[in-house]
Amino acid sequence: MSAPSATAHRHGRQLLQFGLGLALAVVLLVWGLPFFAKTSWGDIWDVIRTVPPLHVIGFQLLMLLGLYCYTFTFTGSLRGLTHGKALIINLCGSSVSNLLPGGGAVGLAATYAMCRSWGFSRRATSTSAIVTGVWNVLARIALPVVAILVLVVGGVTLPQALSDLAVAGSLTGLAVIGAVAGMLASERVAQRAGALIDRALRPLVRRRRPDSTMSVADLVSDLRSRIIDVVRWRWWSMTLGMVGFFGAYYVLFVLVMRETGVMLPLNLLFAAYAIGRLLTAVGITPGGVGVTEAATTIVLVGWGAGNAEATAGVVLFSIITHLMEVPLGGLGWLLWSLSAKSEPPAEGEEPVFARPA
Repeated sequence: MSAPSATAHRHGRQLLQFGLGLALAVVLLVWGLPFFAKTSWGDIWDVIRTVPPLHVIGFQLLMLLGLYCYTFTFTGSLRGLTHGKALIINLCGSSVSNLLPGGGAVGLAATYAMCRSWGFSRRATSTSAIVTGVWNVLARIALPVVAILVLVVGGVTLPQALSDLAVAGSLTGLAVIGAVAGMLASERVAQRAGALIDRALRPLVRRRRPDSTMSVADLVSDLRSRIIDVVRWRWWSMTLGMVGFFGAYYVLFVLVMRETGVMLPLNLLFAAYAIGRLLTAVGITPGGVGVTEAATTIVLVGWGAGNAEATAGVVLFSIITHLMEVPLGGLGWLLWSLSAKSEPPAEGEEPVFARPA
């Protein structure tokens, strides 16, 4: 297959993926939400219309506060990045992620291009992307684990099927967190993990590229050293950013639910919120839209929330945190285009920063 035809084939596949993902999101939102919640869009909008416009503006400001908190994760992972530029990156990346299935990859490319245009080196930019990605994954995995512990401590009785799923999910989440922590703490663990992955992938790699000399073990070792360098520098800033971001969004979730008449206890609301945050990573629809709302609504209604009230709260929360990020992303792109640009350093001429003792 020639290069132009291969490119056309790849673009066609991406367009098909986008179309299918968007269609699934529309079906889940238009038909799935009222069907699973056993309500109607008329009843849902009747509840949403009772929310005062000033309250919606306040919710939007709280959402912006959460996005600003996340800038501490960005600035902690990339030396020299200001909070203003980090907010621009966040707005632009979030808007792309919410528009396209698998938009995280496009958002990552946009982040890379922006940082390079501001004079950051390839290695510093890619390391920042890796570290923030790891922090995001660990946080989204940890949220449901914490939620299950909160429910157990609170004496909430879950259905057997949900209990089994929760235990399996918690054990898997703890295993992932433990594996990452082990690879960061020990070079030997990292090398063993890389060797195991090498052994599993080698037949597939050889089948497609017989002359490949790729070594996952070497890649893992390099990634480990780069991550440790950043983590030792400002791990507290990155963690503070994640806690502030998810904390602000949880407060927003609670306030929206209270506004639409959902009076469930805070521990149940936290569990529903944690499930929703985990599902935003589902790449089959833009930003997990449709999948997230349907699952969160099912959980809320199953725990006793009013059908129309729970669905209205989920829809309003989604509008504030997903839909409104699109115009904000447009503003972010405008600010980036107006910002001062500078040439990044040549390879091998990156600035050297003193490592903390």
